[in-house]
Amino acid sequence: MINTDTHTGPSFSLSNRLLRFVWSLVYFLFFKYSPRPFHSWRSFILKVFNAKVGIGVHVYPKVQIWAPWNLVLGDECGIGNGVNLYCQDRIIIGKKTVISQGVQLCTGTHDYTKYGFPLFTKPIFVGNNVWIASDAFIHPGITIGEGAVIGARSVVTKDMPEWMVCSGHPCKPLKERILK
Repeated sequence: MINTDTHTGPSFSLSNRLLRFVWSLVYFLFFKYSPRPFHSWRSFILKVFNAKVGIGVHVYPKVQIWAPWNLVLGDECGIGNGVNLYCQDRIIIGKKTVISQGVQLCTGTHDYTKYGFPLFTKPIFVGNNVWIASDAFIHPGITIGEGAVIGARSVVTKDMPEWMVCSGHPCKPLKERILK
């Protein structure tokens, strides 16, 4: 349950906050400092916290995950060190997708037009065979189409089409992605 006024109390329920506290302890003790090649171990820990994790997934140890129960990782995807999966809502990442170091996927924001700046969330969908390059920022509610490439340090404020190379601030489609 989400509180509509952040001035009158927490945005999330007590049970949600307690579960995130338990997750933060497990993350610190068993995830964050696990050896780099232990991808299966980290996948197991995510599954214990109800993440949907495909086969052959590579999540590196320094990935920050806000709520793993809101996370879906497709087969053979890779999530690099320093990625922040701020999954207050669902983040769905497709098969064979690469999320490079320092990328931020943020599903929550605040409505600045209302008193108390109420929190609202929107899911993020990243298609199959996508590459999101270093330090890109993906806003809430974004869909990145299959095969798209998002350039380094791009700020994605609108949905990006399939099989296009996209870059910029704000991010825009630049050219078709053609595989050789």
